[in-house]
Amino acid sequence: MTTPKAVELQAACEQLADRDPTLAKAYNATGLPTWRTRPATYQTLAQIVVYQLISTKAADAIWARILSRHATLSACAVLEDDPDALRACGLSRPKLAHLTAIATAIETGALEMKELAAAPIDAARKSLLAVKGIGPWTADTFLMNALGHLDAFPHGDVGLIESHRRLSGSQDRLSPKAFSVRAENWRPYRAVAAHLLYDWLHLDRD
Repeated sequence: MTTPKAVELQAACEQLADRDPTLAKAYNATGLPTWRTRPATYQTLAQIVVYQLISTKAADAIWARILSRHATLSACAVLEDDPDALRACGLSRPKLAHLTAIATAIETGALEMKELAAAPIDAARKSLLAVKGIGPWTADTFLMNALGHLDAFPHGDVGLIESHRRLSGSQDRLSPKAFSVRAENWRPYRAVAAHLLYDWLHLDRD
């Protein structure tokens, strides 16, 4: 688990603000972003998978049921649990299959957290994507929040695209592909840009 230092975030935010007026607007409104730090564990990967492609309200309910069975969700606990009981928590069959595949990779050593933490971002991303059940959004979110990579970027994240649309005053959202192209200008601080956009979106909603 790595959280960027305030001095690193400030330098990154100032560079991003100089390059992109939409990020300058976000930075002026929010200041330094709050980094969404999570531990580099199976539980964090599992939570990212659970929350993908469903509403936050639904995911919160499912996740609460899972944690009522396992206060700490480990790979071993998932593999030893009754699949029907986990399904009863609200997991779809594909998501349960993903959680099981990731748990198996960790238990067999095919996916090793210490190695991920020590690896460069591209190598770590490749290792994550090699595991069934871990797609690009899950991998990039984990790289950003659990491993603290400043240039990890969850491509296609609807919240980020919507935040950018509102900040830019556009009527229409960029497509995921066009948004990814826009984000190229934010290297090597795309994760910082993502956190600025997240914070501004939450501020705007409030």
